[in-house]
Amino acid sequence: MTQRVDLRFNGQPVRVPRGVTLFDAASWNGIAIDSTCGGHGTCKKCRIRFRASPPAPTSLDVRAYTAQEIKDGWRLACRTPATGDADVEVPPLTTRPKAAMVGVGRQVILRPAVSKRYLELAEPSLADQVTDLERVLAALTDLEPAADLEVLATLGPVLRQADFKVTAVVVDDRLIAVEPGDTTQRGFGLAFDLGTTTVVATLLDLTTGTPVAVRSMLNKQQPFGADVITRISATMLDPAARDKLQQLARETLAELTAGVCEEGGVQPGEVYEVALAGNATMVHLVLGMDPEPLGVAPFIMATRLLPEIRARDLGVPAHPGARAVVFPAFGAYVGGDITAGLLASGMDRDPRIRLFIDIGTNCEIVLGGRDWLLATAAPAGPAFEGAAIRCGMRAADGAIEAVTITPDGDLNLTVIGDTEPRGLCGSGLVDAVTALVEAGLLDGSGRFVPAEDASRIAPGLASRLTMVGAERVFMLHGDIYLSQRDIRELQFAKAAIATGWRILLEEAGLTEEDVKQVLLAGSFGSYLSSKSAIRIGLVPAVPVRRVVAAGNVAGEGAKMALLSVRERAAALALLEEVRYVELSDRADFNDRFIDQLGFS
Repeated sequence: MTQRVDLRFNGQPVRVPRGVTLFDAASWNGIAIDSTCGGHGTCKKCRIRFRASPPAPTSLDVRAYTAQEIKDGWRLACRTPATGDADVEVPPLTTRPKAAMVGVGRQVILRPAVSKRYLELAEPSLADQVTDLERVLAALTDLEPAADLEVLATLGPVLRQADFKVTAVVVDDRLIAVEPGDTTQRGFGLAFDLGTTTVVATLLDLTTGTPVAVRSMLNKQQPFGADVITRISATMLDPAARDKLQQLARETLAELTAGVCEEGGVQPGEVYEVALAGNATMVHLVLGMDPEPLGVAPFIMATRLLPEIRARDLGVPAHPGARAVVFPAFGAYVGGDITAGLLASGMDRDPRIRLFIDIGTNCEIVLGGRDWLLATAAPAGPAFEGAAIRCGMRAADGAIEAVTITPDGDLNLTVIGDTEPRGLCGSGLVDAVTALVEAGLLDGSGRFVPAEDASRIAPGLASRLTMVGAERVFMLHGDIYLSQRDIRELQFAKAAIATGWRILLEEAGLTEEDVKQVLLAGSFGSYLSSKSAIRIGLVPAVPVRRVVAAGNVAGEGAKMALLSVRERAAALALLEEVRYVELSDRADFNDRFIDQLGFS
């Protein structure tokens, strides 16, 4: 487990992973320390003082402070790691915010791995025969990068054509480019949420931390199935399918890249880093790894931590030296998208007990707070995507997304795009079932009540109960209806999810009342009615205000990884802080699942 230390900033207690700098420890906890360089160690403004037992000064501390100040405990926060409990004073005049706001209510200090330095170099001569590379590296006084081979191939011509006035591009500890002139104001990154159904790309300006363009599209792997199991099965049945799935994933990322770059007026060569969050199957497929072990017990990934990946390994047209940050997974069915979501939502930094639910074909659930986190995955099935529903469709124009009962006992439908209804999407399914439960037209077992009871209980709606073939249905609009089988599909999905979070609560020795907030992640969670989710038992019975639509937190986490090297380190630390609970090997799962099928 990752060790933690207890700090006090101006009397405010915080607990952080051992080894992080005090600058980052403060910023993570909303304590702003003055800095104009974002914690790079160049401005020397992040002054703090240890009230007792100060650590040994660094070489930068010695240059920043007088001998008496060093003796009095003054240090630079960005160069002081948290190695033990400490009481720290932050001067009040320097506690002004310096942050880029991203994610779910979290501040992120702008400290990207990509840095650019404009250099005006002395030209070589017979008296100065230092090599081109050594000349560049010597000018990078605050960095010590190693050069990519591709840089050396063109370094000489670039320096001479630019009269030795160039910009060095460094990513982490690698010099990936030397560009002619001053290009320090042009540096971009791409954040991807590689979903099974939808892929989202965000182009970020790394010099300011602001989004430049955002686009989404359906994953081009859709012809191979709506969920990860069918895509894994495709590779097992046809060896050529794996290469095709990889190609389709790469084409999706490339098309989105072209779109956001065109919209933002950015050349692909100005994209120096990529971050990708996706479930384990999507990551395996886009990188060409065999996903078969993910689909059969005991469900083993090829690896949690990947070797160095470049953007070109993902098929992303970016700078040739651009690196890729791929979020690690907790397990085969709690992937890097959940790691990114937990990072964005700050689950491991909040003292409250919170429940994180990413609802989809495979539902990932995380329970906990600052001191511990439990995770599991529940097989919810495709109902929330509109699949396996007779009149179901994806959340697109024409989809009924909300259903309510009017005061006069009729239905009010909200349709995406304000067009004529064409079908029912996942949020509309949940609302429709909830409305029928509340109207008394569905009993506790999920069955339609008899016709005579319907006429008595809800006369304004009873006429909508009819037969389509041999099946009893409820007509929503025109020829769009809700069938008994559709309700069963929702019950199965709801029961799987409810069983998952109830087991986590029991593992933690808690009850529903202990949950202070429920975060509904992903696109579906953004449109799901909190009231409906609570009413049918999809989420714990907490006050409605405690259920929060967290949105695309996987994409937010990917953006945070581009904007802050410390945030990506925090994502790695999550791997050691989350305990995974496997549901499939629990002997009591089926019985508990059946107990959660009802709506009572």
